[in-house]
Parts: sequence; C-alpha cells; structure tokens
Amino acid sequence: MIIDPKEMQGRPKVLIVLHQETSTPGRVGQELIKRGFALDIRRPRFGDLLPETLDDHEGAVIFGGPMSANDTDAFIHRETDWIEVPLKEKKPFLGICLGAQMMARHLGARVTSHHDGLVEIGYYDLHPTETGKGLLPWPTKVYQWHREGFELPAGAELLARGDAYPNQAMRYGPAAYGIQFHPELTYHMMVRWTTRAAPRMELPGARSRRDHFAGRFVFDPAVKAWLDAFLDHWIGHANDRTALADAAQ
Repeated sequence: MIIDPKEMQGRPKVLIVLHQETSTPGRVGQELIKRGFALDIRRPRFGDLLPETLDDHEGAVIFGGPMSANDTDAFIHRETDWIEVPLKEKKPFLGICLGAQMMARHLGARVTSHHDGLVEIGYYDLHPTETGKGLLPWPTKVYQWHREGFELPAGAELLARGDAYPNQAMRYGPAAYGIQFHPELTYHMMVRWTTRAAPRMELPGARSRRDHFAGRFVFDPAVKAWLDAFLDHWIGHANDRTALADAAQ
C-alpha cells in the first residue's frame, strides 16, 4: 500500500517501533493508514529516539524481531523501560511477539523458552478465555514465529491461550495489549521470513514451509477479521479520536 507522504500531514499519529532495517508494520500498518492515522516509524536499534510522552500520538505499537527480550543490548532495555510511558498515560499500546514479551518483562514477569525446547513457527491453535470471548471473536489458528514466551504479569488479564505456549494474548489496564502471534503478516512477509530464516523450520515443533502457505490460505481470512475487530476496539478510527479530543477541550 503506497501512500503519498503529503496525505499523512495533519493526520493523528501512531508510533511504530521496528527492529530491523527491512522490517515493515505489515498489515497492522496498512489497516491503521486505512483508519486515517499516520505512522511515525522509529527504529531505536539504529539510533532513533522514543518520545518522552505520547501527547502527540494516539497510540504505539512495538513489533517483533529475531532478538530476545532477555538480551542485554541497550536498545532492548530502552524500549522495555519506555513502555512505562503508554502505561502511565493510558494510551493505546500494542506489543506484538517481542513487543509483548518486553511488556511482560516491564511488568515484572519472565520471558522463557519452552521446557522441552519447542518453538512455534507456523499456524497453531488459539483458545480465547471467557474474558477474551467477551471482547471480540477470535480465530481458531494464528501465525506464530517465536521460541520464547511470556509469563502473565501480575494485574494482567489473559485473553487467549495456546498449547505449547499458554499465554498468547493479554490486557493490562484499559488500553495495553500484548499478543504472541503475528496478525500483521502479509503474504510477502511470509515469503521473506520462510526464505531468510529457513533453518528455523527445522526446530522442534516448527511447521514445514509448505504448511505455512497452505495454512495461510485456510486460516488468514479469520485472522484478518480478528485484526479488523481488534483495531476497532483498541484504537478505532482517526476521525473518531479527533472528535473525542475536540469534545474534551
């Protein structure tokens, strides 16, 4: 989806945190743009700063990456500590995979690998909790790419469970969410991931490359429908948020 930068001027912004030079916000970014938001993309790993407040942003998303939330790199610590900003200001925050694990660590929970060394790479079952069912409909299978998972922090609500990794989606406070799976994945991203990181599909529990693409054909429509419903619940549309802000003044 190509957007003229001039069209982004004046739009409410969502902060997007990415971890590799070639990373994109994928379908999450596409859907936010469709909802009238501009994307403020930053890569702290490569020197970009994070804002001291989200006064100029409607929300923030921290995406995944091949690194671990347990790594000692300075940018991992900076991002993990920075999550205090949206939590304190009660601004919409979404952590995806690594971002969710950073959120869990920020809240005092552990991020660990599976006790039997299993990974989730491909499509796996998802089981919403009663709390999760009350929020929105969930897909039966979601796309995963990780070898660590997060414990549920104190005070967080579990929204969805998995089999090998039990904590798949959580909510903390009124507007902060963490998900272990990847609804942002586009077809081109799947091609890139399964090509560049092909050896990971040999790890215990991983699905074969063929199963990734067959699974997308079957399961992706429900994942896309979930993402639409989630974004409506989480941040809505830019026009709606602008109207709320004007009403509050």
